[in-house]
Order: sequence, then structure tokens, then C-alpha cells
Amino acid sequence: MKAVQNASREHSLTGALHTLLSSRRTAALGTLDASGAAFVSMVPFATDPASASLVIHISALAGHSQNLRAEPRASLMVAESEVAGEPVHALARVSIEVVASWAEPGTALAAQCRTVYLARFPEAEPMTSLGDFRFVRLTPQGARQVAGFGAARSLSALELAQTIGQTAR
Repeated sequence: MKAVQNASREHSLTGALHTLLSSRRTAALGTLDASGAAFVSMVPFATDPASASLVIHISALAGHSQNLRAEPRASLMVAESEVAGEPVHALARVSIEVVASWAEPGTALAAQCRTVYLARFPEAEPMTSLGDFRFVRLTPQGARQVAGFGAARSLSALELAQTIGQTAR
């Protein structure tokens, strides 16, 4: 009976994670600067089911870009929006450990990232021709998910890959 309850709970948490990644379009990106200080910024993101990764499109002039070039390990937090008058402590959220890979212009990786990103953000098409913007693939390494009060778990890279592989852009 306990195994059935655990399987049901895991299925429920996986569904909640899928919903969160599908419904939210922005995330907080945490990077480290050259001195080791934490730097957090907001980035739009898309999921790439084919590679089980996340894709961002950022300016090379931004602080987080310089940080990712020097240290590709980062963290991405996706969180449910607040609802006025509702408690905030149980908001669904996931903090994903990632490694950044730069998609240099003209490469197959850049073309794949562009396709995935524009499927979610077609209005961003003009930005893709700006010379200082680059696509970055964020490969998940693990995560901590909170699906509500008392509903939390850690996920391996494999578990995340399976969920992202099923998530709409």
C-alpha cells in the first residue's frame, strides 16, 4: 500500500512540475560573478524536449552572460505567480541546477535553440538578429521541487530529463 501511495505522490509531483514548466515563461537565473558573489536576474526560457534542456536568449553585454562565460554552472528557479490574498509559502516552485552551453551563431545548436525559443516567444524574432544576443542551452543536473506545503522532493538529472522531454515549449 505504501509503494502505491509513493508512486501516486511521485506521479502527482511530476504532473505539477510539468504544469509549472509549461505555464511559466520566466525564471530567476542565479550566476556567480568573478569574485564569487551571487547575481540573480530574470530570463525568459523555453524547454527543448528533444534535448531535455532549457533555452535562454541573452545579451552578451549582460552581467549574467559574463558570469556564465566564466562559470557555466548556474541555477534557474521557476515559480508559480502569487495570487492576491493567498498564502505565498506554498507556491509551487523548482530550483534547477544547470550547466550552460553557448550556441555560437551559425551552428546547428544555435539553429535548434532558435527554433525552440521562437516556438514559445515568436515576438522575440527581431531580437534574434541583434549581434550581441546569443542562445544558451541550460542542461539540468538536478533540482529541488516544492509543489506546495509539505510536497517537496529532489530530482536527478534523469528524472528532470524525462519531465522536460514531455513538456511543451
